[in-house]
Amino acid sequence: MQDPVLNKGTAFTEAERDALGLRGLVPPHVQTIDEQVQRFLGIYRKRATDLERYIDLSSLQDRNQTLYYHIITRFIEEMMPLIYTPTVGLACQQFGQIFRRSHGMYISQKDLGNVAQLLNNWPRKDIRVIVVTDGERILGLGDLGANGMGIPIGKLSLYTACAGIHPTQCLPVAIDVGTNNQSLLDDPLYLGLHQHRTTGEIYDALVDEFITAASATFPQALIQFEDFANHNAFRFLHKYRNSVCTFNDDIQGTAAVALAGIYSALRITGGNLRDQRFLFFGAGEAGTGVGELMVTALQAEGLSEAQARKACWFIDSKGLVVQSRTDLNEQKRPFAQEHAPLKDPLAIIEALRPTALIGASGQAGTFTQEIIQAATRVAGRPIVFALSNPTSKAECTAEQAYTWSRGAAIFASGSPFAPLEFEGQWFVPGQGNNAYIFPGVGLGIIASGSRLVPDAMFLAAAQTLAQLVTESDLKQGRIYPSLKQIREVSLAIAVTVARVAEESGLATRKLPEDARSAIQKLMYVPNYVSLV
Repeated sequence: MQDPVLNKGTAFTEAERDALGLRGLVPPHVQTIDEQVQRFLGIYRKRATDLERYIDLSSLQDRNQTLYYHIITRFIEEMMPLIYTPTVGLACQQFGQIFRRSHGMYISQKDLGNVAQLLNNWPRKDIRVIVVTDGERILGLGDLGANGMGIPIGKLSLYTACAGIHPTQCLPVAIDVGTNNQSLLDDPLYLGLHQHRTTGEIYDALVDEFITAASATFPQALIQFEDFANHNAFRFLHKYRNSVCTFNDDIQGTAAVALAGIYSALRITGGNLRDQRFLFFGAGEAGTGVGELMVTALQAEGLSEAQARKACWFIDSKGLVVQSRTDLNEQKRPFAQEHAPLKDPLAIIEALRPTALIGASGQAGTFTQEIIQAATRVAGRPIVFALSNPTSKAECTAEQAYTWSRGAAIFASGSPFAPLEFEGQWFVPGQGNNAYIFPGVGLGIIASGSRLVPDAMFLAAAQTLAQLVTESDLKQGRIYPSLKQIREVSLAIAVTVARVAEESGLATRKLPEDARSAIQKLMYVPNYVSLV
C-alpha cells in the first residue's frame, strides 16, 4: 500500500486482501478502476486553478501510479497541459512551496567524485530512459535551479502515457550547481543549493561524471538532455552524441515536430519543401535545431547543403544573421547569409519574402499585427509557428494569427490554444508539442537497443508524424494528429526509428518481421494486474 507502483488503494481484490494481509486496512467495498477515476475526477475538476489540479495529479502519482497513468492516458487532451506545458512552468516556479514527495535523483556539486555511488542508491536497476536538466533554462522562464526537476518528471510521465515505457524504467535527474535567480536564493523554501551557479571546469566535471556513471550503472538507458542553457546544450550534444545514446529534446525534438508541421502545412498550400523560404525569429537551441533538421530534409530532396542553408534565415536580438557580423556564436555561423544588415522585421520580410515564420524567440508578442499582415501579403497563406513555451511566451496567439491574416495563416504553437471561429469558419490550432516525437523516438531506441541517436531518426520521425495527419485534420487547419491518437503516433514513430537503427548498423536487437506487433507488446498498459 505504500509502494505507488503496486498500490491499488480501494481496488485491491478480495483475494489480494486475504493473501496480502490487507483486511481492515482499506474500506470493504472493492472499487473498479472506473469508480476510482470517477472519484478522482469529481474532485479534480472542481479545483479553482490549474496549479491545484497539478498538485492533485502529482499526489496521485505519489500513491497509485497505475491509476495516475490510466487517467492521463485516457484523458490525454485534458491532462497534458497540466502535467506539462504550460502548467509545469508555474509548478517549477513554485516547486519548493508545493513539494510533497521526492521524485527522481538530485546530483549536486557536493556529490562530485561520488556520482556512481549516488546512482546506486536508486532502487530500480532496469532504467531505460533518463531525462536530465541543470535547470538553467526552464522553458522560457530562465534559471530555476533545482526547481527545474518538474521538467524531467513531466517529460517522463509523457514517455509512459504516450509511448508505454514502464514508469519503473524512467529516471528523472536534476543536476544542481546553484542558481543565479536571486529570488530563489532569498527563498527559505527553495530546495536546491543556496549558491550562485558554478560554471567552468567544476561544472563540466560534474556533468561528465554523471554521464559516465549513468552509462555504466544503467547501460541500456537513453539519456535525454532537457532545458540546458544554449551555450551548454549544443556543446554537450556535440560532445556525447557519438559515444553515448543521447539526444537533446529542445534542439532535436523541437526540430522534428516543427518539420512535421511544415510537411503537413505544405499539403494545405500545395507547395514543395524545396521552394520555401523560412524566417526564424530566435537563433537559440530550438531555432537552430529546426534549421539544421530543415537543411537535412532539403538535402534529402536534392538540394546541396549550401542551397539548403540559403532557404533558412534567422533573426536574433541584434537583427538579421548575416556574414558581415562578428558577434555570431558557433551555432549561428552556419546560417549567416550574404545580405546587408537589417534590424527591422518588417523590412526583413519585405526583402526576403518568406513563406514561413518560425517563432522560437521566447519573447511574447514578437509576431505583431504588422508582421503577420506583411507575411500574408508576401506569401498569401503564410505558415506561422509560434513555438515558444509556456503560453505567456508565445510569439502570438492563435486568435491573433487567424484574425490578422484574415484566416489565411496556417498556425501552430508550442502550448495549446482552443479551437476558435473566424468569419464563420472553425479553426483547430495545431500544437507543435514535442510529445508527438520524443516518446516514440525513445520507444524505438529501446526496442532496437540502438547505441546512438543519429539525426536520421528525427527526420524519419517527422516524416512519419506528418503522414498520420488526415485530410479531415487539414480541413480544420489542424497540422498534427489529435492527441487522442498519441499512443498510435508513438508506436508508428517507434517502428520507423527502430528501422533506422537497423539500417544504420546501430541496433543491438534484431526486430522480427512484424516489428509493429513486437514493439506494441513492449508498451505498458496502465490497468491493474493480479498481485496473487
